Amino acid sequence: MPTILIIDDEPNIRRMVGALLASEGYDVREAASGLEGVALATEGEPDVALVDLMMPGAMDGLGVLAALREKHPDLPVVMMSGKAGLADAVRATKLGAFNFLEKPLTPEGVLLSLSSALELRLAKREAQVLRAEMGLAGEMIGESAVMQGLRALLARIAPTDARVLISGESGTGKELAAAAIHTGSARRDRPFVRVNCAAIPRDLVESEMFGHERGAFTGATERRIGRFELAHRGTLFLDEVGDLGSEAQAKLLRAIEAREIERVGGGKPIPIDVRMVAATNKDLQRAVRDGAFREDLFFRLNVIPVSLPPLRERPDDIPQLVRHFASLTRLRTGHRPPAWSDEALQLLTRYRWPGNVRELGNIVERLIILHAGREVHADDVRRVIAVE
Repeated sequence: MPTILIIDDEPNIRRMVGALLASEGYDVREAASGLEGVALATEGEPDVALVDLMMPGAMDGLGVLAALREKHPDLPVVMMSGKAGLADAVRATKLGAFNFLEKPLTPEGVLLSLSSALELRLAKREAQVLRAEMGLAGEMIGESAVMQGLRALLARIAPTDARVLISGESGTGKELAAAAIHTGSARRDRPFVRVNCAAIPRDLVESEMFGHERGAFTGATERRIGRFELAHRGTLFLDEVGDLGSEAQAKLLRAIEAREIERVGGGKPIPIDVRMVAATNKDLQRAVRDGAFREDLFFRLNVIPVSLPPLRERPDDIPQLVRHFASLTRLRTGHRPPAWSDEALQLLTRYRWPGNVRELGNIVERLIILHAGREVHADDVRRVIAVE
């Protein structure tokens, strides 16, 4: 349940906005002054702060904004005012305000602004989680020659802004490779935004990518920020890009070429600054020959190709991966990693792993949970995978 902090000296505003947000399922906290609001945020960081610009006392709204941005740089702050001019709005924006709402407030305006702010907050948190997982992994796991070469390649391309096309079977770690590129780049502190192109209904792809204005189509009851805008100054990861339909491919190509997008139902071009990394488990060159994927888009995406090997081609990395996934499982579940018999590791190494690294991670977690810290033997492995 997202927590919203309302900082406003007017009791009626706090009461009205608080009731609206509570009815929408938000956890609401209120402060009647700037100093009280900053103190509440220090006690427990909210997900979004709504701050009145014109507050009496030792700290006005701009002072609150500056203090919150200093102590909580990832906290979206939405400013509110009924008396502010353009100069105030510009100052607030320069200080890092996410949005500016004019009073009298409308329920639609408040909820829309919060929805957009929370999406940005989520994107930043996902980037932080990816950085943490990359830090735990150190780097992509494996000492085989192919993995050493892959790590060297990613290290070379990460500092550039070149577009990258990652290919590989499902479960080989394409998102992890994309995250490694992001965390090794100058954009590492900006959002890493993932789009699962295979999971979006074709009639909603454009809205998901570029956003939409209120009333743009049936069901568009509010404006929505798209993935391109959420990834501004960060990295946009297009997972399974080969599943995009022809119309979406054309729109994506235009966004790449023009470096701007338009929300569905909007006529205003919006400049974008994103590093684009795409991934696919398909043979896109064959798809181009078959007419299923645009050749011009393929060339735009495939500036630097990266191919990930299936796990069966690097079996010597499996024991190290097992230990890595055991450490991750301990962090996630609290289960103590077990010992692994030599025979159990040999069986895991011999298995073909059609689901690749993802399947191995799932199997390791299952074995750890089922066997609660005791040594894992060959028979335990045979119960969960069919080893020849």
